[in-house]
Amino acid sequence: MEQEFATAGTSALSTQDTPTEAVRSHWRPRRHFAPARNWMNDPNGMVYLDGVFHLLFQYNPGDSVWGDIHWGHATSRDLLNWEEQPVALASEPDGLGMIFSGGAVVDGENTSGFQRGDRPPLVATFTHHDKHEVQVQSLAVSTDGGQSWEKYPHNPVIANPGIKDFRDPKVIWHRAGGHWVMVLAVGDRVHFYRSGDLKDWALAGEFGRTRGAHGGVWECPDLFPLPVPDGKERWCLLVSINPGGPNGGSATQYFIGDFDGEAFVPEHEDIRWLDYGTDNYAGVTWDGLQRVDDRRLLIGWMSNWQYANKVPTSLWRGAMTIPRELSLYRDRDTLRLANGPAREVDKARRRVAAMQLRAGNSISPPGDSALDLVLKIGEAPELELEFSTGIGERLLLALSAERGELLVDRRESGWMEEGFGCEISAPLVHGLHRDSELRILIDGSSMEIFIDGGKTALTALFFSSEPLSRMALRRTASAAVPLALYRL
Repeated sequence: MEQEFATAGTSALSTQDTPTEAVRSHWRPRRHFAPARNWMNDPNGMVYLDGVFHLLFQYNPGDSVWGDIHWGHATSRDLLNWEEQPVALASEPDGLGMIFSGGAVVDGENTSGFQRGDRPPLVATFTHHDKHEVQVQSLAVSTDGGQSWEKYPHNPVIANPGIKDFRDPKVIWHRAGGHWVMVLAVGDRVHFYRSGDLKDWALAGEFGRTRGAHGGVWECPDLFPLPVPDGKERWCLLVSINPGGPNGGSATQYFIGDFDGEAFVPEHEDIRWLDYGTDNYAGVTWDGLQRVDDRRLLIGWMSNWQYANKVPTSLWRGAMTIPRELSLYRDRDTLRLANGPAREVDKARRRVAAMQLRAGNSISPPGDSALDLVLKIGEAPELELEFSTGIGERLLLALSAERGELLVDRRESGWMEEGFGCEISAPLVHGLHRDSELRILIDGSSMEIFIDGGKTALTALFFSSEPLSRMALRRTASAAVPLALYRL
């Protein structure tokens, strides 16, 4: 049985687009940020002020592959509709170098002394990477709410101590200590620095020499507190690693523990991954939102260094994940970190249909929008879904409580170069229950999968020759699986 909802469609591209790209216009996301043209990777300098989310990012304005990196800039009021802005920070080939990754903060108390007028200054911390591959830490300031940015004339604020990989500063205000804390990726670990004014920094400690995954260099750290279900607080440390991810290439690990302003002490020894997919990397969180809404929201780069420069979009390369809300939960006696779609995603979606799916049933979902599918899977699911095109390309999703595994198979999904065609798996590390849900977001060339609000997460790109036009329930151990289908 097949249920028809709408015919598949594609959005029109401009007359500047090549015929090949026009045929593949369904690759471009509708509800995830991607630049209009050229290369993008890590999210940077993310701040929230006066109702506006600022997303800065690694950007090459002159080509669709990595190189000559600047900070691009986009803004949004709802996290789903983005407006691309002029380049925020340009590289200096003959000066301190390219503008590598970093963060930004709202300096609400003007500790830096940079404020002009009534608005608090926004202070960005980033890595300068020069032609000799020496990396130092620098500042830039916005005094007009993020519309324009000016580099600090006394850069760098942290010199290189003789270490090759010395980058990606992320800063947070440590309330208990009354000072700023910077977490910095240094080789295969992180260093902590402290400052009272964002300009003068002192090394306070390090973490990671004997903890976590070490299959590659550490990058793009983030550090922040989150409440636990009993009302107390723990600190979370995110660290991206390349290579060394659970399914190859890039991925992000996390640690939960205590932080006193100088030293981080984890409460677990096992390696934990934020997202088991191949295509969620370098994710960091927004600063400033906590002043009005005590949430910790994250966005990541939706690609993998194994193939990022080669994916076939060509006019543009790189997109961001859906914004995700981070939360701590207890599974039996273990505290873990969940990352599910932000509530803005729930607010924006519109239900198209609800039904009971049985083995052998299929649907043709709308092809002219991003999709949000929610399946009630219960505490002991055994099911297999097939997403396919009209020419036989397919993406398989299998979920097995017996094996304790979520699996995505993209070996027949279309573009297969650079090791892209593979199976991607995630262990079901949390206990399922009778109300457990499987949620699948499909937008352009991306699929983001969440179980129980992000207690398990898996993100995967795919580049099918045509839009996915059919979803079939190939196998299930249940009599029927309730499905709700939404447009985003």
